[in-house]
Amino acid sequence: MHAQVEASTLNMSTSESSKSTYTESVSGLCLANLWIAFITFALAAFMGLYQVAERSGLFPKIEFIELYYRSVSSHGVIMGFVLTTFFIMGFGYWISHTTLKIPLWGGKSLGWLGFLISLGGTAAAAVMLFMGEASVMYTFYPPLKANPIFYFGATFLVVGSWVWCLQMVMTMNAWKKLNVGAAVPLAMYAMTANAILWFITSLGVASEVLFQLIPWSMGWIDKIDVGLARTLFSWTLHAIVYFWLIPAYIAFYTLVPKAANGKLFSDEFSRISILMLLVFSVPIGMHHLYVDPFQDAGWKFVHMIGTFMVAIPTLITGFTVIASMEVAGRLRGGKGLFGWITALNWSNPMVLSGGLSLLMLTVGGWGGMVNASYSMDVAVHNTQWITGHFHLIFAGTTVIMYMSTAYYMWPSMTGRPLFSTKLALLQLWTWFIGMLVLTLPWHILGLLGQPRRIGVAPYSEEFTAAWGPYEFLMFVGGVILFFSAVIFVVNLLFSHFTAKAAIMPVMEYAEPMHPVLNIPKLLNGFGFWTAVIVVYMIASYGYPILQFFLMETNGTFPWSI
Repeated sequence: MHAQVEASTLNMSTSESSKSTYTESVSGLCLANLWIAFITFALAAFMGLYQVAERSGLFPKIEFIELYYRSVSSHGVIMGFVLTTFFIMGFGYWISHTTLKIPLWGGKSLGWLGFLISLGGTAAAAVMLFMGEASVMYTFYPPLKANPIFYFGATFLVVGSWVWCLQMVMTMNAWKKLNVGAAVPLAMYAMTANAILWFITSLGVASEVLFQLIPWSMGWIDKIDVGLARTLFSWTLHAIVYFWLIPAYIAFYTLVPKAANGKLFSDEFSRISILMLLVFSVPIGMHHLYVDPFQDAGWKFVHMIGTFMVAIPTLITGFTVIASMEVAGRLRGGKGLFGWITALNWSNPMVLSGGLSLLMLTVGGWGGMVNASYSMDVAVHNTQWITGHFHLIFAGTTVIMYMSTAYYMWPSMTGRPLFSTKLALLQLWTWFIGMLVLTLPWHILGLLGQPRRIGVAPYSEEFTAAWGPYEFLMFVGGVILFFSAVIFVVNLLFSHFTAKAAIMPVMEYAEPMHPVLNIPKLLNGFGFWTAVIVVYMIASYGYPILQFFLMETNGTFPWSI
């Protein structure tokens, strides 16, 4: 009997040791992705500081046009493609590990392969950006041309991320086979939706790069059709925003209520919101081409309607998250109409970031409705208004949730407590304040006619005189944001040197108020919805792309050049 007990104990010990080793190896893959994201983020933050300093006019000695465009391109590509892709891959792997609790499909070695492919591509593209051989801005629009190495690097970054997409989908499917009829955990369900969204939307920029920009930059063809290139990039240009945003929504739904010691108001509402984002967000990119002559007004109008449809899941998300926070506040003793707000634990970084992010989403979403409007967009399209809106939604609403999510995950990945919660709170507040001080003046500058995408504005002093106070505020906002970015990276770095926790912290997710006992198949899988997206894409992008091959456009036949 004693021998049996010893054998049983030994087996349990071996099992726990094996589990711990597996967790550590998965956390290594996750941390590798996250640290690439945050190291490059720090570089991009420094470039952002330089850009606002240069544009402010306060420091004439640093005004170098070539350096400015080199910095803008590097900043945009890093923030838009590198930070987001690597963060989301790391977050996705950790969600898969902590919610499904099964081995990753294809194994960690496949995950490392995808990581190395993306990292190699990032390094190649970064060298070209820093050398000034790829100052093509974030949008890759011809006739601006980069060194082909940059385009190859960007392609490998995307291809490496497709490995992650495959692993997310296949791991979820493997779990469903082992748990027939059970609801896929919400965090994993949303992350898999994001993987599908990213794969579909990245096909647009991949097509532009592979079939147009690389042959052109290599000298294999003399010219390309600019209209086709911009249309293909529009395929990616707006849907990528939701690739960035869905991880923030995952934090809203599954981490904020848990951190607030509450429950998720509705699991079903959350799934419906994610599915609506998945279906509505991909085929609407041509609202970025309102002022371009390459597409007919009718197609732009169709994309405008689709753009407004995205507001519906956003409103559902706002309602669901605020309702979840109210539940938490009332559980903490909040009374009256608004007493639950003050009752919330605002000293928790995840709760604080959730509230601040929703505020920025509200303001930025209002600006988005202006941009989506066919008539009003004309007034602001190529002005600093767009820069302000973009930064408020992405760098504000989205990135602040990346930061708090990193704070939330770090102890469970490293086995060590966060270096300083007070420092995290300071960092989140300064990021919020800096983002408002930066972006609100940009909105005003846009209404005053200041163009975007330029280093200098050679207009009369009478025209530019009103810009001065807002450019100064822009610079102040940039300084605050850079200070906040440094605090963020330092806090995470120092967290690797805190004392190991006695008990390994566990990544916890919010439970819904009403347990999910039965769930419709349409809310637990993606086969039907993927087919809907394909049909929607053909309907909204089929002819707008095919026309370039059916008729002469802008004096060229694409297949003959």
